Amino acid sequence: MLRQQLNDALKAAMKAQDKRRVSTLRLILAALKDRDIAARSGDNGDGISETDILGMLQTMIRQRQDSTEQFKQGGRKDLADKEQEEIAVIQDFLPDQLDEGEVGEACREVVAELEAGGLKDMGRVMGELKSRYTGRMDFSKASAAVKELLS
Repeated sequence: MLRQQLNDALKAAMKAQDKRRVSTLRLILAALKDRDIAARSGDNGDGISETDILGMLQTMIRQRQDSTEQFKQGGRKDLADKEQEEIAVIQDFLPDQLDEGEVGEACREVVAELEAGGLKDMGRVMGELKSRYTGRMDFSKASAAVKELLS
């Protein structure tokens, strides 16, 4: 479903002659194709799952946020703005993100369910959060919240 949305969005952007959106969607589809090829070589003929696609999109956003910071520090506002525009396009394909309060609540809930008692359980908690909230949660913020809960 997400694959089809990406392809349809590319066609629409091409018809509208929206160069930024076209280039960003092509980047997304190229990354998706690379991951599909890698997955097929690992006996997965269908390519990557919807959950993996959401994770890939989150990674792409995180990379662009890092680049934006670097460009701002380097005095390249034009490049930082370009990265922000790409982030906006990518976010169109992600489900609504949880706010900080919802992230904290989800972390407390999983910690309680797994009866996690210390930092040694952090991997289990983060794994469970990723399985439940891929595409909806910023896991760097969740990691900080879980670490605080477990220490």
